[in-house]
Amino acid sequence: MKNVVLLAVLAAVGTALVPQATARQHVARHVHSVKQVAPVESTVLLRRIQSHRDETWRWQRVMQKPRTPFKDSASRATSLSYRRWVAGLWLHRAIHARNQAHRPPHKAQWLCIHRLEGAWTDPNAPYYGGLQMDEEFQRTYGIDLYRSKGTADHWTPLEQMWVAERAFRTRGFWPWPNTARYCGLL
Repeated sequence: MKNVVLLAVLAAVGTALVPQATARQHVARHVHSVKQVAPVESTVLLRRIQSHRDETWRWQRVMQKPRTPFKDSASRATSLSYRRWVAGLWLHRAIHARNQAHRPPHKAQWLCIHRLEGAWTDPNAPYYGGLQMDEEFQRTYGIDLYRSKGTADHWTPLEQMWVAERAFRTRGFWPWPNTARYCGLL
């Protein structure tokens, strides 16, 4: 009788353990497959954060505004939801910086001067670009662009306007005396 009871108890325990072991294997396989997918998304998110950060900083550099601080907390965090949030934050910052850069304070005035000066890609020395900047002017007010892209005819129209905006802060529209007068700015 003891053997029968012992056998029944062992059978019950064995029956209880087999489904748990099977369930553990199933869960382990499922978790393993999720862990393989998560690093890919995580890497994509980190690249996206870097891309949006770089775009934000590029526009801030063009506008000569201070760079938004970057702590790189997302690369140290293990939470995908946190990385998604940081990516969204930097996307918002990039869009804001781009929109701000597309609206220089005196854009209408620069466009008027441009219409009377030359093409944005005008490569003819001694004056370059759509606002006809000489090399000394470019080195004084747009040294980063001058070093990285060359003369103003290689800069985007927005970059040319922002460099002119830097000059405007101290000199007004006087570097363009004739065209500024025609535009009613002097």
